[in-house]
Amino acid sequence: MRALVVTAVAAEAESVAVGIDPHPVPDDEPRVLPGAYRVVRRDLPALAVDILVGGVGPAAAAAATGTALAVADPRAPYGLVVSAGIGGGFQPDAPVGSLVVADALVAADLGAGTPDGFLTVEALGFGRNTHLPPAELAARAAEATGALLAPVLTVSTVTGTAARAAELRERHPMAGAEAMEGFGVAEAAAAHGLPVLEVRAVSNAVGPRDRDAWRIGDALAALSAAFRVLGPVIATWGERHDHR
Repeated sequence: MRALVVTAVAAEAESVAVGIDPHPVPDDEPRVLPGAYRVVRRDLPALAVDILVGGVGPAAAAAATGTALAVADPRAPYGLVVSAGIGGGFQPDAPVGSLVVADALVAADLGAGTPDGFLTVEALGFGRNTHLPPAELAARAAEATGALLAPVLTVSTVTGTAARAAELRERHPMAGAEAMEGFGVAEAAAAHGLPVLEVRAVSNAVGPRDRDAWRIGDALAALSAAFRVLGPVIATWGERHDHR
C-alpha cells in the first residue's frame, strides 16, 4: 500500500513522519512541493507513505493533492489519501489533546446564506458537501488510536466566536472537530477514484478565539502518537482493499 498524507504546514508533516518513522528523512527531490517526506516503516515493508505539505485551506489542499496524484508514478500508484493535522474540537466531545477520526468529511460553509438560513452547495444543486471514508478503515483507525469517530467539518474561516460555534453545532450536531483542508483533499482524491481518511489532533476548543488556551505542541505530539499506531492499521487494510 502506498499512501499519500497531506498536511497544511511543515510542523504537521514532520509530526506525521516522526510517528511513522522515528528518524524520517526529507525527500531529497520532492516531486511536488518542498518539505515532503517519503517514509517506509522498516517493520511494515508493505507500507510506503509520501507526506506532503499542501498549504492552508481547502483550495490549497485540493490543488496540492490533485497535483501529487496527477504526477504519481503509475508503477506504484497510491491506494489511499489521508488528510492529517491539528484542528479545533467541539466540546465536550473532543477535548484539547484528543484525536478525532472522521466518519464524514463535510464542507461546512460551502453554500449560500438565505433569509431562512444556510443552504449547502448540495442543496443548491451544485455538487456535494460530504465525502465518506471507508467505514471499516475509519472505525479501525479510531479504535486503534482511541479517537472520537465523528464528522470533521472543513471551514474556510476558523471559528472564533461562541455564536459561530453554536451555529455549526446546530447544523452539524454530531461533529467532532473543525479544520480547513479535509474536504479539499477529499475532492482531489475522489477525482482520482481514491478513498480518503481524515485524522485530526485537537489543539483548541471550537469557540471564542483564545490563543493562550491553545496547546499546539500537545496536539502535534498526539498526531505523532496516532500515526505510530495507524501504520499497521493502514497496511492491513491496504492488503485487503488495494487492488490498483
